[in-house]
Amino acid sequence: MTVPALALVELAAGPRPAPHLPPVVLGPSLGTSVRALWGAVARELGRDRRVLGWDLPGHGASAATDEPFTMAELARGVLEALDRTEDLSGRPFHYAGNSVGGCVGQQLLLDAPDRVLAAVLLGTAARVGQPQAWAERARLVAAAGTPTQVTGSAQRWFAPGFLEREPATATALLHDLQGADRFSYARVCEALERFDARDRLGAVRAPVLAVAGAHDAATPPADATALAEGTGGRAVILQDAAHLIPAESPAEVARLLAGHFAADPHPEGARA
Repeated sequence: MTVPALALVELAAGPRPAPHLPPVVLGPSLGTSVRALWGAVARELGRDRRVLGWDLPGHGASAATDEPFTMAELARGVLEALDRTEDLSGRPFHYAGNSVGGCVGQQLLLDAPDRVLAAVLLGTAARVGQPQAWAERARLVAAAGTPTQVTGSAQRWFAPGFLEREPATATALLHDLQGADRFSYARVCEALERFDARDRLGAVRAPVLAVAGAHDAATPPADATALAEGTGGRAVILQDAAHLIPAESPAEVARLLAGHFAADPHPEGARA
């Protein structure tokens, strides 16, 4: 196992970002780039704070890898990417992640409680799907590539009507999927196969907001409710979304993130 080298992506920073506000770090879903998934949300949040994202191995700006890694090592890769940037090194931040980005968020909450001030976990769960299904998908994609996932993902990712209503956004996300490195994608599947934080959620101390799409079959609303109950947080269900919630409902997601992070009772630097 190894810590993957992840690229940090500057998504937004308004002309006058408030220096007392912590940066916001955003995490992607499997098969997407953070810019395509979170770009519209970042533009809203970036009016008064710095917004960054990270890309999965072999996705977006991050280099490909065929080395196996765990979810904990992926989370460590996020911290190392931040710490390579001088003005972010060691600095606490607000975090939001979708799907596997939400799993990394849970890992960060558990492994780096001094860094994560508050978190929004979208379209995710303490265990996503079934281990055998992830193992099978990893083998298929490693052998035949990510184009094998495009049709199924188009059906799972978006609520009814989104493809017709927002074709440019949907096309960009599916293009990311088709262009993702097949071996890196398979390694993320294997990390998801092994990930299970259900017995550890009670150790989370930062404020958590869990968000689900009402049409999400991969991580249904019950998963968000379980995350909220396990972490002492709260859950919100968005009626017009499925799995890629930041792309489907960017204005509502930006509002939820801004409200949750503003309610964080621990301003940056206040934790021991």
